[in-house]
Amino acid sequence: MKVPDAASPPLALLPAIAVPDAASESPNGQLSQRTYSEAAHPYRSPFVRDIGRILHAKAFRRLAGKTQVFTRRGAESDHSRSRLTHTLEVAQIARIAAATLGLNAPLAEALALVHDIGHPPFGHAGEKALDEALQAHGLGFDHNLHALRIVTSFEERYAVFRGLNLTLAVREGIVKHSRDYASEQHPELSEYFLDQLPPLEAQLIDLADEIAYLTADIEDGLGASILTLADLRDHVPLFAGFYAEAQRAYPAAEPNLLSNEALKQMLNTLATDLMQQIAEEVQTLGIQTLQEIRSAPRRIAHLSPSMEEKRSQAKSYLYANLYLSPALDAEHDHAEEVVKSLFAAWTADPELLPPDHQARVLKEGAPRAVADYIAGMTDAYIEQAWLRHKESL
Repeated sequence: MKVPDAASPPLALLPAIAVPDAASESPNGQLSQRTYSEAAHPYRSPFVRDIGRILHAKAFRRLAGKTQVFTRRGAESDHSRSRLTHTLEVAQIARIAAATLGLNAPLAEALALVHDIGHPPFGHAGEKALDEALQAHGLGFDHNLHALRIVTSFEERYAVFRGLNLTLAVREGIVKHSRDYASEQHPELSEYFLDQLPPLEAQLIDLADEIAYLTADIEDGLGASILTLADLRDHVPLFAGFYAEAQRAYPAAEPNLLSNEALKQMLNTLATDLMQQIAEEVQTLGIQTLQEIRSAPRRIAHLSPSMEEKRSQAKSYLYANLYLSPALDAEHDHAEEVVKSLFAAWTADPELLPPDHQARVLKEGAPRAVADYIAGMTDAYIEQAWLRHKESL
């Protein structure tokens, strides 16, 4: 196994980039501004304060009870990831990458911690069911935009304003870290520079997310016996190469330990490639300011072509053999039944909603108010609501 020598030269850092609003945390910087003015904290910078607000949010705590791939109901192991543990793994990658590249590590960490806060229960199956239910009413569900609603309105922790009053940089990153929105389709998002690319701290979150779940989902899939080691080695070249290296280095080790070694090397290789490509892209484009990042011809955070091919192979394999595996069909069908039956019942009779959600019906209509209520639930909570609903029929 090849281990970097302690005397090896460090990863080439970004050239000195003047990013006064993103890489600096001056309270006077544009991206450090909040919707409601607040006095500066004596020793915590604006993005560090955002980290604390996200960590203490109820919606963040609920991630512990939300599906990543396996629901608690169908999990084969107590060790499989939840949305919360996945989020913490993304935060580790993002924080280290940002610090290594000389970017703003607290901003990257805040964005990683909040990136999944808008997901509903039951993982992607629950999100798909909720989106389909809303489409029947001419609406749709977007977890990025729902996350923005959570941090700007739904969280109630302060006497003087609703929401968490996060900085503009974090709110922009919530909206734009994984996709771009057209200003003509979303005029309500006009303050988030829709015609420009986001800062690098936001751009790297999408790939930190991919790196985290690719390696973690392989581990969880193996633990659930849905994926097999032999098949992985046959169809995921990146994993197979590192597994072979581990076998040569540790010939007496158990297969599960060799698999762990391979997954660690996968994660490290993907993360290192991402950082190297960001540094090279900045140098190639001659970028020195935040505005040049925003107006670049393409997103700067990406993998090298060869590593992107390997990442794509691994992701395609997971979709075919894990996420869409027949072994999870029953879980996905159950998620759809629960979400759609409750959505239909509560949309038909909004008085079944709690009083605070009933109040939103007058403002936003029953379908959106019901969707907001469902999206905030943990897997266990929506299961309980579903059982009560069935008993009442």
